[in-house]
Amino acid sequence: MIRFVLRVLIAAAGLWLAARIVPGVTADGWTTLLIAGFLLGIVNAIVRPVVTILTFPLTLLTLGLFLLVVNAAMIGLVAWFLDGLAVSGLWAGVQAAIVTGIVSWLGHLLLGDARKVERE
Repeated sequence: MIRFVLRVLIAAAGLWLAARIVPGVTADGWTTLLIAGFLLGIVNAIVRPVVTILTFPLTLLTLGLFLLVVNAAMIGLVAWFLDGLAVSGLWAGVQAAIVTGIVSWLGHLLLGDARKVERE
């Protein structure tokens, strides 16, 4: 449960940083960012695998770069559900996906691998 809360906080921090440095991405406040981090986790767990499978030929054709568009679409879907988060346009979404992805990657480096901890 603590790992889930930390992942939500990491996603919220990534969205916060994206809202600060990416033109076209805005968030109303920390409450909105925390809800967006939670929703992004749910969307990435349920919707993203289906979209990734459906777009696999295009992802293969673009050597994986289309996954940036898929990630941008997931952030756009969260923004569509949540009134306080706004992403205006595909390029803003792609840039937000890059920033959020880097922050998530750094956060997961700090958290470590849960499977490795459970085995020891």
